[in-house]
Amino acid sequence: MDDPNIGTIVGWAFIAVLAIFVVVTLVRAVRIVPQTVALLVERLGRYHRTMDAGLHLIVPFIDRVRAGVDLREQVVSFPPQPVITSDNLVVSIDTVIYFQVTEPKSAVYEIANYITGIEQLTVTTLRNVIGSMDLEQTLTSRDQINGQLRGVLDEATGKWGIRVNRVELKSIDPPASVQGAMEQQMRAERDRRAAILTAEGVKQSQILTAEGEKQAAILRAEGAAQSAILTAEGESRAILQVFDAVHRGDADPKLLAYQYLQALPKLASTPANKVWIVPSELTGALSQFAQGFAGAFGGAVPGAEQGEPSSGRRAGESPLSAEDLPPVALTDPKEALAEARRESEAATADATSAGTFSGRPFDPVAEAGQRPRHGSVPPTPPPPAPLPTEPDAGTTPPPAQP
Repeated sequence: MDDPNIGTIVGWAFIAVLAIFVVVTLVRAVRIVPQTVALLVERLGRYHRTMDAGLHLIVPFIDRVRAGVDLREQVVSFPPQPVITSDNLVVSIDTVIYFQVTEPKSAVYEIANYITGIEQLTVTTLRNVIGSMDLEQTLTSRDQINGQLRGVLDEATGKWGIRVNRVELKSIDPPASVQGAMEQQMRAERDRRAAILTAEGVKQSQILTAEGEKQAAILRAEGAAQSAILTAEGESRAILQVFDAVHRGDADPKLLAYQYLQALPKLASTPANKVWIVPSELTGALSQFAQGFAGAFGGAVPGAEQGEPSSGRRAGESPLSAEDLPPVALTDPKEALAEARRESEAATADATSAGTFSGRPFDPVAEAGQRPRHGSVPPTPPPPAPLPTEPDAGTTPPPAQP
């Protein structure tokens, strides 16, 4: 009586197993390959095809995926490797390799592990390249070493389906003793450069100082020469102006005698003068002195009429012309006086406007306190004195009264 139930159970179990088998078969038959990944498919143990990115179908239980290969550029950093240079020094070098798989089939079937192969090939090539260089060349020839490594690795890994894009030396570490010697050498070189630069600076400083002293001496000499020239020109103009003033004034013997009398006390004022002789005929001596002085300035000759020089010029006329006097840089007295008057008027107007426009209103009380009381006469202020005027150039000031 239980046989129908057992058959039903067995039937349902078979259906379930069949459904699971179908699902597993469909799952194994459908493959989705992501971007930048390549899947190698083998059929009955033999390479069949390479699946790129996308949806693919395979035959279950006949085809299988052997390996997945990443097609992106990869970066591998290898541990430090001891390398001996041509001068028998052991240096430790770290390398970094940038490579990319171009043929997934060759990368899987041509070599068991291409990462290990690239590492060993890098070490051996690096030892061959560094072994032909000394330490200084190794430290200063990074680009040359990188180029040689890349050429050898690219040629060797081409049959593996790998392209080496770049090889870099991350660090080159010499021994500690060699580093100390290199630091001492570098310090000595820098000290030598510093000493040379200091000497060059002292040299340039001395040269510039000498040049400055030379230019200063030249400028001082030029200044002294110009000062002497200006002093001589000033004295020359002063003598000419005195000469012109004497002739314009038409000095007579009386005035010269008066000036001679004024100079006599100065002759006896020095303590060294113990004896001072006065001529007995003082009037005759003064007349002779006046005649000699007038002859020296006017060119008079004995026998000529008094007051009429032999040169033909009239009395009070200067023998010098306007061209004989050198130019003067002084301001004209009339212009200086007019400028002084203008400045005085401007100052007066400024003071008046400052008192008028001070901003405070008019206060009659303050004005009343300043006015005099009734019955008193306020004092009349004196009239302002007129400013002196410049006499004309043609007029002669009156002589001083003796």
